[in-house]
Amino acid sequence: MISLVKNFIGMVLLVVTLNSCNQGPSLQSYYVDKQEQPNFLSVDVPLSMLNIDPEHLTQDQQDAYKSIQKLNLLAYRMKSENLIEYEAEMAKVNTILAHPKYEELMRGGNPEDGKFVIKILGKEDDVEEFILFGTIENKGFAIVRILGNDMSPDKIMTLASALDKANINESQLGQFTEFFK
Repeated sequence: MISLVKNFIGMVLLVVTLNSCNQGPSLQSYYVDKQEQPNFLSVDVPLSMLNIDPEHLTQDQQDAYKSIQKLNLLAYRMKSENLIEYEAEMAKVNTILAHPKYEELMRGGNPEDGKFVIKILGKEDDVEEFILFGTIENKGFAIVRILGNDMSPDKIMTLASALDKANINESQLGQFTEFFK
């Protein structure tokens, strides 16, 4: 009888553990599943590629720079022959980003130049991930994930202004922009 109770408790704990791990599709799993698929382009961008000199940054910009670990880019190129697949992929990404764990910070753009949404994962004073999801009609979509520790929206926005002055190594980013031509 004691063995039966132990087995039952073990099974209940296993079921609870498995259920708690299954929170639906995540952006991370989407990236992993799609990075080698046709019509997708995946690029991991190390911070060194941005060529930012920390000496020329304000203290808030330096804090933001130090809090970022890496950037991941994933893009899907739309073609006339893959319109149905494109719409299915857009629906998957929209479903993932509609989860309440992703908090929306900003929306913008227009139909001609493209639309974007910026979301965060984590708490506002301790952001784990910034997500920029952009679409360009008749071209495709791109997702940029900025991963790090203790990131803050305010500091990241100040760092964005420093990127205007950065000497960005375009060798990897060039393939990203060429992808949509």
